[in-house]
Amino acid sequence: FSSAISACEKGGAWEQAWMLFGVMPQSNIEFSTTTFNAAISACGKDGEWESALRLLSVMEENKIRLGTITFNAVISACEESGEWERTLQFLDFMAQIKVESSRISFSAAISSCEKAGEWEKAVQLLNAMQQN
Repeated sequence: FSSAISACEKGGAWEQAWMLFGVMPQSNIEFSTTTFNAAISACGKDGEWESALRLLSVMEENKIRLGTITFNAVISACEESGEWERTLQFLDFMAQIKVESSRISFSAAISSCEKAGEWEKAVQLLNAMQQN
C-alpha cells in the first residue's frame, strides 16, 4: 500500500491516496510512518492542507512516529495552500516535541512567508535556519 500511495503522491492523486488509505484497515495492513508521509504529501501537492492535517491527527491518535519527513510534508502542504502562519506553528511544534527541523522544513516555511508578503518573518526564519 505504501508504494501505491507514493505513486498517487507523485501523480497528484490525493483522492486515490485517501481511498487506498481507507482500505488498509479492512485488509489488516498496519499503518506506517512512510504510508502517512506519502498520503500527507499527496494531499499537500493538491492543496488539500486540511486533509494533510487530519492525517497528522490520525498519526498522533494511533501513536505513529512523527518525524522530520512527516512535518516537512505537513509544512509543505500548508505552504502550498498559503497557510503561512501554520507553517510557523508546525516549526514551533517540532521544537517542542524535539523533532529535528531540516532545511526543507525551513525552506517551505520561508517560501510560505514570502508568498504572504511576510518578509520580516522570512528573514527571522532564515536566521534561525542558519543557527540550527
